[in-house]
Order: sequence, then structure tokens, then C-alpha cells
Amino acid sequence: MSRVVVVGGGLGGLAASALLAQAGHAVTLLEAATTLGGKSRRIELDGQRIDTGPSLVTFPAVWDELLHRLDAGPARITDVGALDLQRLPEIGRYHYAGETVSLPVPAGHPWHAAWQRFSEIHAPLADDVTALLLTDPRSRGALPAVRRLLGVYGSRLTTRAYLDSLTWLPDGLREVIAIHTLNAGVSPARTPALYASMPAIMAATGAWVPRGGVHEIVTALRRLAEAAGVEVLTGQAVTRIRRGRVRTAQREHAADLVVSGLDEDRLGALLGRPAPRRPRTLSCSAIAVHGVLSAPLPEHVPAHSVVLPRHPAALHRSLAAGDEPADTMAFVNHYRAGEVYPNTRSTVGVLLTGPANDERYTVDHPFVQREIVRISETLGLDASLTEGMTESVVLDPHHYGSFGEPHGALYGAARPAWQSGPFHQPAYRDLRAPWLWRVGASVHPGGGIPAVLGGAMIATARLLARHPA
Repeated sequence: MSRVVVVGGGLGGLAASALLAQAGHAVTLLEAATTLGGKSRRIELDGQRIDTGPSLVTFPAVWDELLHRLDAGPARITDVGALDLQRLPEIGRYHYAGETVSLPVPAGHPWHAAWQRFSEIHAPLADDVTALLLTDPRSRGALPAVRRLLGVYGSRLTTRAYLDSLTWLPDGLREVIAIHTLNAGVSPARTPALYASMPAIMAATGAWVPRGGVHEIVTALRRLAEAAGVEVLTGQAVTRIRRGRVRTAQREHAADLVVSGLDEDRLGALLGRPAPRRPRTLSCSAIAVHGVLSAPLPEHVPAHSVVLPRHPAALHRSLAAGDEPADTMAFVNHYRAGEVYPNTRSTVGVLLTGPANDERYTVDHPFVQREIVRISETLGLDASLTEGMTESVVLDPHHYGSFGEPHGALYGAARPAWQSGPFHQPAYRDLRAPWLWRVGASVHPGGGIPAVLGGAMIATARLLARHPA
């Protein structure tokens, strides 16, 4: 049995700690904040619960696989990790260039036939993508899924190249599909063609929200970790990591192995490594306006809306350069009282895609105000979204940089297309420090909760192969 210290209580760190403890290791998890969750956080405004991290769960089979692996240990613990997942009627309603469409595209819409053709090609890839989320990309086990995917994409290996080759796709639908690559933090030219398949796969397998909100996944993971025997310590900021020990302001922890759920730059500083010298292209950041509404939005506004920029290519160039865009892609998450959260009033979150520039924004910032007005008009509202808020908060790149990548980039440095998504070569194990392993969003970016949980399962399986309890 090894002494394992997990640094960082995000989704990846929590999942890894539970798996390692259930396998028989002595595990301590250290989290600097007083609460767990990493990029998945929960706040309270005007007495109402709001989650500020991921807003949807996709590929629920990944969660089921995590529970299955945890039950392979000496004691059954997964009952404490039960979630009540609610399937949404659509994965989102999209607004672009005067067009409004839901995914899946309904019958009667001008894009329906093209969507059906696209979906027939890509929806059957769901099992292959799920397999890649759970399989070490360097292993032979990933080859069958990769072969089937390449059979669809051929030599068009980026999202942009593949979608541009589908001349029968309406231009508007092509942009709606392509914009999903910003979930990976970068433009369609920087992601593998796999990302083109994601909207069709998500429409087929569903978008889900746990009853009580997405942060319920964090609380379920904590229960699972503690049931497995993990010592969970919050308010324990790590100040230094060295072979055999992890130091906090309170004490020093002996460690045979260390698992880091931190972003790469933050981990490097704790290891005493110099910061990268070369300028890097970073993944995007966000400016999020969360608020409690005095009255719910009109009935025609769904739970999840996506408002695209007027010129997506211009947005991608701005984000890559670290510049504030003219307009951006925005997610609008609207939860009515008692619908998902145990709230007595409706809440709304407006998430504006922004550059990783470490800037501070307020609701009165010209960019924020301009976008709020544009989004409100696009949704057909009589007044600005912020005018109906009784209390609100703005989370900006400076906020995300305070606990993640220093400039606020959601996934750290952007990777070339051939090294992103399930095809990338993740540094699960630090070759310069073989006792150090890595998990988390910056290690396995661009797939939301499933990618982080799948990455944690892959990393811990590799660790356990080398260091069985």
C-alpha cells in the first residue's frame, strides 16, 4: 500500500482519489479552497442556488463506468454516489444570422433534411467516442474506434476541413456545428474532426442535468471518495511538491506518489520549474454573468440557448490573439423555480466566450453591456437580461485565473489539432518525476465532465498497473 497525496479537489482529483483508495492505497486529498469542485463551483445569490461551472452532462455512460470501477473494490460504495439525471428535451436552441434552430433539428425546419443526413453518419459513432473517452489513447484498445472514426473523416482531419468538405450542409448549420469546438477552447481549425460529430452524438445520447444542479456531481464524488477511505482536507493550499513530500502552510505530508489535478502552470510553480518563456496560444476564457430574476423569462425561452457571433471566423482570430472580440458566442442557461434546482425563483447565467487576458469585467463594462443587449434582442426579450436581476455576479478571466491557468484559460495552452481531444497524447505521468501523475481538465481538455472523469480513470488504471496496492 502506497501513501498517495492528491493535490486539487476538482472532478479529476476527486475521481482519482476515490479509485485509488478503493484499490487499497492510503489517499489524502488536499484542496486549497474551502469547498471542492475546481472549475465546477456553487454560489448563492439572493438566497438561490447557482452552479457556475459546467452546465450539462453528456455521455452518461462514462459516469456509469466510474461507478462500475468503484464497485470492483473490496466494498460496494456506489450507492452513496447516486445521481438523479434528468434528460433535457433538446441539447440547445441556436441563434445565428437570423436563423433559430434546436438540435436535433425538428421536422419542418429548412435544415431538417441536412441534419438527418448528418446525424445518420455521426450518431452511430457514439459508442466509439465513449470508448475513446475511457481508453488510453496510446493503447491498442483504442485502434478499432480510431479506425472507424477515420473511415468517416478520411484525410480531412480537422473540424473545419471536414465540415467544409460537406458541400450539402447549409452554411448556417455548418457554423452551428463548428462552434461546438469552443467547448474545447479553440477554433475548428485547431480541433480534430471528431468535434464535428459531437452535436449529432449529443443529440442521440442526450444532454442531462442532475436533479439539484451539475454541482451535485461534485458532492457525489466527495461522498464516494470518503466512503472509499480518502482523507479529504479543504483549506489546505499546497506550497511545495517534492519527491516524497507535499507541503502546505499547515504541515508536510509524506507521499510515495502524488496525483495533481492542477493546471500545468500552477503545478510547475509548486515543483519549482521555470514558467514557459515562449508566448503560447491559450484556450479561451469566459465572462459569466449569473443572476436571480425577479420574474422568469417568457415561456418561449428554453433552458439552454446558444447565441453565435455574427462572424465566427473573426471570433476565433480574436481569441487566438488574446483580443476582445467584436461579439462572441454566448450560452444562456435559464432555470425556472423548482425545475432543476430547489429554488423559489428563476435564475439565469450568461456565459460569454472571451480571451484569456486576465482582465477584470463588471456588468457595466462596454463589452458585457453590448453583448447582453445583443443576446436579449436575439432571444426576443422586451428588456435587457440584467434589468430583471435582483442580484448578480460577474466571473471573469481574472476569476478563473485565480485558481486555474494564470491568464484564465479554461484548458491552459492550446494544442495542435492532432494532439487534442481523445487523440491527444496526455501527460498522465510526469517523465521528469515518475512519482508524479496528472489528471484534470488541463490534462484531458475539451470534453467537459466525461473527458475529465474518463481521463482520471485512464490515469489511475495506468498508475495502478505500476503501483498496485
